Amino acid sequence: MIYRFRVILDNETEDDVFRDLEIKETDTMEDLHNIITQSFGFDGTEIASFYLSDDQWNQGEEISLFDMSDGMNEVRLMNETNLSDTVHEAQTKLIYVYDFLSMWTFYVELAEIAEEDEGVDYPNLIFVQGQVPDDAPERIFEAERDEFDCEFDDAYDIDDYDNLDFNENWN
Repeated sequence: MIYRFRVILDNETEDDVFRDLEIKETDTMEDLHNIITQSFGFDGTEIASFYLSDDQWNQGEEISLFDMSDGMNEVRLMNETNLSDTVHEAQTKLIYVYDFLSMWTFYVELAEIAEEDEGVDYPNLIFVQGQVPDDAPERIFEAERDEFDCEFDDAYDIDDYDNLDFNENWN
């Protein structure tokens, strides 16, 4: 069987940038990583990870290109993880992050599972839309004030140690 994916660059530009590609279900997550980097014009040498995602694109379990855990945690690796064990009809969405310094972020969605076409080499890039910008889209990480369960009073001046209302010799 063949998996057909749409891979969309998360960008803030007016133009949509995405690639449609096909890959065998028996290939690994590293094979998917390779076709994504090649189809978007990256050299593929930077650190990258896939994350399982739900329908709202919330980031879940990581599948990493390299094990950088120093044996502290068990890590799923792309080259050891079959595509069919990760993506299927019940789990169709992944988030892909390439180059953790630039944070190129992509939404990867399984669009179709189809029969293999005779005479086609897989993986296969089948459609290209848009130009990749020179730089990764700027990521803005802001939390809403209401997202935290703590109270914060703007009247406090953290540089005014005399009026912070705590005992200076507390320990």
